[in-house]
Amino acid sequence: MSDLPARDSALALLKKYNKEEFHLQHAFTVEGVLRWYAGELGYGDEADRWAMVGLMHDIDFELYPEEHCRHAPDMLREGGFDEAFIRSVCSHGYGICSDVAPEHEMEKVLFAADELTGLIWAAALMRPSKSTKDMELKSLRKKYKTVTFAAGCSREVIAQGAEMLGWELDTLLERTILAMRSCEDSVNAEMAALRG
Repeated sequence: MSDLPARDSALALLKKYNKEEFHLQHAFTVEGVLRWYAGELGYGDEADRWAMVGLMHDIDFELYPEEHCRHAPDMLREGGFDEAFIRSVCSHGYGICSDVAPEHEMEKVLFAADELTGLIWAAALMRPSKSTKDMELKSLRKKYKTVTFAAGCSREVIAQGAEMLGWELDTLLERTILAMRSCEDSVNAEMAALRG
């Protein structure tokens, strides 16, 4: 959509507030995952907006982890983002750090997939390939059920997200593996470029 700031400008804003590689990698991952879901769910014409929401969703987390989603609106306004975009970003913290409920399908996907991407990436790093490309649903399901594995990734939020979307948990897990496969190479390229 033409009302979005250019990705270069958005990325510069993100990097102004985020320095840690982990947070930037997560931003690139969720950007790619949301772009994939936009195409998969019939919102291809909105893919840039979905992806941008994914890229910017945690803009305030590194500086304000205890006040996540509270500083994002001002940071995003600084970058020229509209109020609908800001609403979408804040909705991913619903019930945890925000009272903005996900309504649009993109917001529900972000809510559901955000935590899950962390769990999938942690599971990928345990594999000999260190990749999602050869990950199977069965293997991820086993990690998901092991509550001590990637304990910081809330299973409750993931399950709530699947329910919001009206999907079986396995559908969310499998689709998000596919989404992460689709963007793994581009995320790796972004990270290599960051490291110079």
